[in-house]
Amino acid sequence: MRIIERPLYLERLKRLKGKPDIKIITGIRRCGKSELLKAFMAYVQETEPQSNIMYADLMDLENEGLREYHALYDYFTSRYKKGVSNYVLIDEVQLCDRFEMAVNSLYNKGCYDIYITGSNAFLLSSDLATYFTGRFIELHVYPFSFAEYLDYSANKDLDAAFDSYVLAGGMPGGYLYESERDRTGYIRGIFETIITRDLKQKYRLPDDTALTKTADYLLDNIGNLTSPNGISNVLKHDGLSANHNTVGTYIEYLCRSFLFYKVPRYDVKGRKILKTLEKYYEVDCSFRYARLGRRNFDYGRQYENLVALELLRRGYTVYVGKLYQKEIDFVAMDDDRKIYIQVCDDLSSEKTREREAGPLLAIRDAYPKMIIARTRHPEYDFEGIRVADLARWLAGAD
Repeated sequence: MRIIERPLYLERLKRLKGKPDIKIITGIRRCGKSELLKAFMAYVQETEPQSNIMYADLMDLENEGLREYHALYDYFTSRYKKGVSNYVLIDEVQLCDRFEMAVNSLYNKGCYDIYITGSNAFLLSSDLATYFTGRFIELHVYPFSFAEYLDYSANKDLDAAFDSYVLAGGMPGGYLYESERDRTGYIRGIFETIITRDLKQKYRLPDDTALTKTADYLLDNIGNLTSPNGISNVLKHDGLSANHNTVGTYIEYLCRSFLFYKVPRYDVKGRKILKTLEKYYEVDCSFRYARLGRRNFDYGRQYENLVALELLRRGYTVYVGKLYQKEIDFVAMDDDRKIYIQVCDDLSSEKTREREAGPLLAIRDAYPKMIIARTRHPEYDFEGIRVADLARWLAGAD
């Protein structure tokens, strides 16, 4: 497998180098966290050859003895060197029972620059504040973006590459498989591991059927407003006992594991976040296709999911906009910036253009407005609204 540097993440690690906080790399299983850690280690070796780099992959059986926190602590303290920078890099840290005890003790010494990765289910964002109170910086890693997929595939036909990416997605391990059956089998394996092993084990669930059904419902309803009560009714119809509180808990588990990202609604006129009826987007478009195939396949929803995840990658806080009875697909905010965005498949008809532009034109502030669609053309302006081709926008345009 050809290794692609991920400069967005690597550059951030470089900027964090030497900072006192524990650097924690999070993200869904198999999205490239370990390779990123290795790339950073190679950078330190090249730029600081005199430094003391201590690396332990706890998945490696050679390091099985380090899966106990006293042993892990002793391993690094015994290798400390005076007069140079000491780097501690731990991969798959969750395999060490009570790993936080060892990591916090190393941190308290004030002489180690610490970087760790771990399984998404056992190193969740919600757990970090408990494990490392006020002592960490989280670097969240997503699957390959379309721009990274282009770099990996070296396909010079941007439109053909995009059509492949919509189904293949950004999970780099899937690129090793030439047949679609093998690739989707690999993606289903990741999904099932997260559900049946990670989440079931972490939360000690007696049965994972309702959790799996909840995940499949979210996959089948990408882009739809969703409530736990609605999912609960569907599960009851299928003979499963799960009230809305249980379903809400399952949704939270699925988001904590980074299979899905919640996008709340935002009242554009009132400038406030609404607390009901969110939307959920999958971490990578390959999961819906691998789990559900072409059943009810909707390219418009798939495109909407791609835009949501790309906005998150680019550092925006993302909402679904509500303006009276109209809906704006996304309100993307970053510091003092705000962008209103509509997403659709085909924008060729006048009726579609008017439908998509209508909610944007009804907004009375001066923030930028966009329609992102599969136009296959260079950008153009429609009544003051920027219209961008989805593939070209994903490939790097801001």
